[in-house]
Amino acid sequence: MNVQEALDTLKSLGTEQNRKIFRRHGAGEDVYGVSFAALKDLKKKIKTDHELAVALWNTGNHDARMLSAMIADPQRLDAKTLDAWAAGLRNYVEMDALGGLAAKAPHARETMTRWIASDGEWIGAAGWKILAHVAMDGDGPPDEYFERYLSTIESDIHGSPNRIRHEMNGALIAIGLRSPALEEKALAAAARIGKVEVDHGETGCKTPDAAGYIRKVLARKKG
Repeated sequence: MNVQEALDTLKSLGTEQNRKIFRRHGAGEDVYGVSFAALKDLKKKIKTDHELAVALWNTGNHDARMLSAMIADPQRLDAKTLDAWAAGLRNYVEMDALGGLAAKAPHARETMTRWIASDGEWIGAAGWKILAHVAMDGDGPPDEYFERYLSTIESDIHGSPNRIRHEMNGALIAIGLRSPALEEKALAAAARIGKVEVDHGETGCKTPDAAGYIRKVLARKKG
């Protein structure tokens, strides 16, 4: 499948109802409105096609970028490509997809560090999204690696841009679920942080209470 065939397929799968919903979530006007279920089916058909993924992302179409993140080969994503893609992020759905993909790429933690330090709201948010994925990975760095990020979250979250606050909160939750020692430290940090205010626009999305969410997940695991 070439890029034009992929775009034509995506266009045929879109609906006006989904376009309205996606625009409320920041997708803009260049969107076909393809459901996630339809994207998953298309991914199964295409499997991994990195060249097509790059071409689709570069079209700028929202649905094409969603499919791109699904069929890209993360092992072939270098820092230059990731940084270019991050620089063009326009909404939290794209940010979420790219952050998850970048977390699987070589040098993910270096990319994370670079993006967290960015002044850009979407780039910074994607960096914290990578941290959440790193924390959820059973392997990886020791607990001490995450403790310094807990300190950064606690000191910076309320003064950070809107979507960065949301992703910091998500990273706090992920760190708290990583180990019993980090659970204790994350819960203590969450208590000191208090309520995290995030503007989700005209959507029903909410930023969860970190402490409550951590306890709920752990209780479910024990139950």
